[in-house]
Amino acid sequence: MLNTTKRYFLPLIVVAIATSLSSCSSSPTSRQNIASETPNSISSPSVSQTPSMAQLRAKSVNPEPLVTNKTTNITLYTSDVQCQVLVPQKVAVPAEEAVTGSVSKILEQRDSGDFSLSGYRVNVKNGTATVDFRVAPQSKRQLASLSSCEQFALFGSLRKTLTSNPQWKIKQVRFTQRGEDIEL
Repeated sequence: MLNTTKRYFLPLIVVAIATSLSSCSSSPTSRQNIASETPNSISSPSVSQTPSMAQLRAKSVNPEPLVTNKTTNITLYTSDVQCQVLVPQKVAVPAEEAVTGSVSKILEQRDSGDFSLSGYRVNVKNGTATVDFRVAPQSKRQLASLSSCEQFALFGSLRKTLTSNPQWKIKQVRFTQRGEDIEL
């Protein structure tokens, strides 16, 4: 029995170690594909190059978002504590749903105990983004009862974020509640 256990157990350990070691390394092909997908990469298709310091500096100064396989970095604008200015910050959102993801990030910060949303929809058409809110039935407050500071933080953050990320080509933002325009 001991001999049988050694006969099966030793090859199993060797395979497990080999598998774990091979998963830690990446192939040159996958690294080359990642480099060719990044913005402003300067490489010829037949020659794999290591980026120079000048190329790396140019990428870090580039105002366009960094796109990866699953997320993109966008500039999100949120209100300061005095509700005076909108402060930019870079955040990662899902690349395929960047507009909706940015709205979600802002709304996460605005949900409080007495005001909450049950949902929202974002539709972009001809340079106009429409954000349609659904106030939760158990919410003690409605959109109309938000203070001027809360309105600035919510609507100002959404408007600035959606119009300031040039890749979305949004010129104006409309706010609705269940399809009806919200008067601000």
